[in-house]
Amino acid sequence: MSESWSSLDTFEPNFRPLVVIELAKGTKEETIEWFTKRIVDKKANGGAQLLIKPLETENGDENIYLVGASHLRLLLGAETVGLVKECNDNSMRAFTYSSRKTFKDFADDNHNFLTMSECQYIIKHELENLRAKDEKMIPGYPQAKLYPGKSIVRRLLTNGILVQIFPLHDREELKKLRHTWYGQVKIGYQPLDEIRCYFGETIALYFGFLEYFTFALIPMAVIGIPYYVFAWEDYDKYVMFATFNLLWSTVILEVWKRICAMMTYRWGTLLMKRQFEEPRPGFHGVLGINPVTGREEPVYSSIKRQLRIYLVSVPFVCLCLYFSLYVMMIYFDLEQWALDYHEENKSNFSSLMLFVPSIIYAVVIEIMNRIYRYAAEFLTSWENHRLESSYQNHLILKVLVFNFLNCFASLFYIAFVLFDMKLLRQSLATLLITSQILNQFAESLLPYWLQKRHMKKMKKRMYSLKTDTDLSLVEQVNLEKEMGTYFGTFDDYLELFLQFGYVSLFSCVYPLAAVFAVLNNITEIYSDALKMCRVYKRPFAEPTANIGVWQLAFETMSVISVVTNCILIGMSPQVNALFPDSKMDLVLTVALVE
Repeated sequence: MSESWSSLDTFEPNFRPLVVIELAKGTKEETIEWFTKRIVDKKANGGAQLLIKPLETENGDENIYLVGASHLRLLLGAETVGLVKECNDNSMRAFTYSSRKTFKDFADDNHNFLTMSECQYIIKHELENLRAKDEKMIPGYPQAKLYPGKSIVRRLLTNGILVQIFPLHDREELKKLRHTWYGQVKIGYQPLDEIRCYFGETIALYFGFLEYFTFALIPMAVIGIPYYVFAWEDYDKYVMFATFNLLWSTVILEVWKRICAMMTYRWGTLLMKRQFEEPRPGFHGVLGINPVTGREEPVYSSIKRQLRIYLVSVPFVCLCLYFSLYVMMIYFDLEQWALDYHEENKSNFSSLMLFVPSIIYAVVIEIMNRIYRYAAEFLTSWENHRLESSYQNHLILKVLVFNFLNCFASLFYIAFVLFDMKLLRQSLATLLITSQILNQFAESLLPYWLQKRHMKKMKKRMYSLKTDTDLSLVEQVNLEKEMGTYFGTFDDYLELFLQFGYVSLFSCVYPLAAVFAVLNNITEIYSDALKMCRVYKRPFAEPTANIGVWQLAFETMSVISVVTNCILIGMSPQVNALFPDSKMDLVLTVALVE
């Protein structure tokens, strides 16, 4: 590397704010001075070697700071985080400053070589890697203990001194993206490359998967409509649809793997080396030496963690699953009551009452899923996992097991215990449509309406101020810091996972399931795009090579789907007629097909 960190000049004549740091009101001056000094200090002295300046407001007590970096600093940072860029020979390689001239579109005066989201990711990485050297505590806060190697930003966050860190929106780029993404109603592909440039690979991959899954549902919907119209009352004519269903659910996931690899190769994240994972912010323990890194950091016994998992978390999850099954049996009692009421009255009102138990049960399922999610997050945090990936895997496992049983147990019971295909069709339709309506309201309409009201109030307050500073920047920062925080793609993937289950498991008895899923996903694309651009703060870009553990979750659901559809085919009168004498031959044939 021709340029060393020690010789790097941190001065930048045109300061470009990229990231906002908000400290708590009343933060002590010595703390602010120490923290800002660590941010601008040279790397050799343990600093981040970034640029920082306070946001000048009228009252001056906001404690908001803008962070940027010189062009040279960002290029060296790109090498540190291992960004992969396209070379002049069209190959993809990890960027190095010494070979910068070999990369496509690179020029010393081209400040757009790195996208704004990549610059913000570099700054986030450098801030998170600000570590204590010989400090025993945060200056001014003796209760906030430090030890060599501890992340300063994480300690400030956990002690409430640092309120938030978020990247600024680029208003011009956001305006262009909004126009091409959802500004006009059109049938076509999303601008995934532009989404990736602005929001990063993780969010672009989610929208890519949402788009792909929606297109993959279209063949199911096209076949389902005539199947539904011409075989509406004959619930047993589902063999061909079930056969297509089990093939479809397997093939689409294999095709997605290839499409995902093509996108991430083009974006450079498929080849990115996985960085050493740091302990998560909520991890705590007795101070000790990490045997791998040799650094001093909290150490927590894995035996204690396993005891917490198997003696507390597992019994709690089992108790929740039992409660879910208990609620399901109450639902069946309500179904029987509604059926008896209809048999007695035979009126239009009694016909409508047949759908009431399913609607109530669908609402209860959504409420239980959301309450359980909070309990699962608390338990997983209490288990004290050292790494963020381990925390996420345990959380996803807990949530998926409960959601799967809560949403699908009643359908399995109706199909394989009651053998009531008419009730199965009615329950599947009601659960699917009700859950989609509730999700659209809770995740899109309500947040957008609340944010719009809040933005109006903030704008009125901002325009009432009289300041000599750049009002547009002050206004932008103050508006964005009050916006909601996007907590990642967990809920979005979970919604698609459950939808995939409704379509792949039992849609052979309700072929319109794929039609409603397509309609929901089209509105989901527009509403999620609106949320990302208008409701939430801009999230930091997170490079990723795939959709992670969700790929395994969808593949598991696909396996369950194959088993379910094979059993449904084996239960059909047409297949049973082929084995009039021996049911064992039927069972063996179904198992072989599986």
